[in-house]
Amino acid sequence: MSGGGGWGRVLSAVAVGMVAVLVLLIITAAEDDDSNTPALSGVDLTKIPKLATQMLPVINDVLDRQCPELPAVWVVAEIQAESSWNPKAHSSDSNGGASGLYQINDHNWAAAGGASGQITVPETHLRVGIPWVCTNLRAVTGHLKATGKPTEPLDAMLVCHIAGCGRVTGSATGVPTTGEAGCGSTCVSLINRYLRNVHKFVEDYRTPPVGPAVVTLGGITSTLPAAPAPFAGALTGCTLTDPTSSGCLTAATRYGLSSLVNAFGDFHAGPTLRSAGCWDAHAWNPSSDHAKGEACDLFPGQPGTFAQGEALAAGWRVANWYRTNADALHVKYLIWQGRYWQTGSKDIGDGWGERYDGGGVYDAKSATGGHYDHIHVSYRD
Repeated sequence: MSGGGGWGRVLSAVAVGMVAVLVLLIITAAEDDDSNTPALSGVDLTKIPKLATQMLPVINDVLDRQCPELPAVWVVAEIQAESSWNPKAHSSDSNGGASGLYQINDHNWAAAGGASGQITVPETHLRVGIPWVCTNLRAVTGHLKATGKPTEPLDAMLVCHIAGCGRVTGSATGVPTTGEAGCGSTCVSLINRYLRNVHKFVEDYRTPPVGPAVVTLGGITSTLPAAPAPFAGALTGCTLTDPTSSGCLTAATRYGLSSLVNAFGDFHAGPTLRSAGCWDAHAWNPSSDHAKGEACDLFPGQPGTFAQGEALAAGWRVANWYRTNADALHVKYLIWQGRYWQTGSKDIGDGWGERYDGGGVYDAKSATGGHYDHIHVSYRD
């Protein structure tokens, strides 16, 4: 880390045992070598360093293949805080120091699969370093969800990187205060300064919102996140890894899911969605788009329960975001709150299509069958 990397490396070394334990709990997502789909970057190219601009296609490629829940702008911002995008940056300490864009020490570089002498090569560093950081993100996301700690997963990821994952697991909130998780006042100050720096760079580098900020559909007015970039990938069939299951997704579906994460946060622990499920054999309905890797179900609240209050409002935001950006995301149709919508479908007067009758397969009056607990989105491929 620039401006204090030595302390960060010492703290990481102290907690290396905890990091190793957490890493063993996670299986990093495998690469999908056939993917040609760029991840939505959300990065303002006019503001980021020159090398970051050159490396953005690499960042997007790694994120789309292996870590769609990590926004590209957070990668750019964290590296700026670590090394100021100097690939030859090195911080020395009693443990040998750390090197490269992410300021990774030799032990962790080797553990992540990095080849000796390659840590200062920008593309190689990113292709090794981003999955390493993503492993920590998934570890702390699971820990936060299991314990109910209030820290956002991306912030816990930063704590993990600068001070060791033991600072997350050993603190009451996920960010230690003085005396927690072996963290003294200097340690706490370093962590908080690091969080502030990365947040500042995220805000500086984030693409300004585009497209309609507020829409009214289905009688509901929703303030929407930024519009996604149009899907421009190849049509792949069901060949890409589904991060929500053991199955596969098409390129359009995977891109739509990645865009959702960029817009609303991680569906495992984000503020909008409680959970998501895409590929499924659907033995009771084998013609379902789920079995083709062309559909996802997105739950803003508890499955099996009629969405109410905040969950209902969150569901409408997601549904209206997909409805507004249907062309860009190759959306074929949506089902939500007992309503079916597709481009050109019959409308009963409020912009949200027609009544959903279950298609002879589902009980349209139940919470799940009528899609009152989840948004169904199917994609064209």
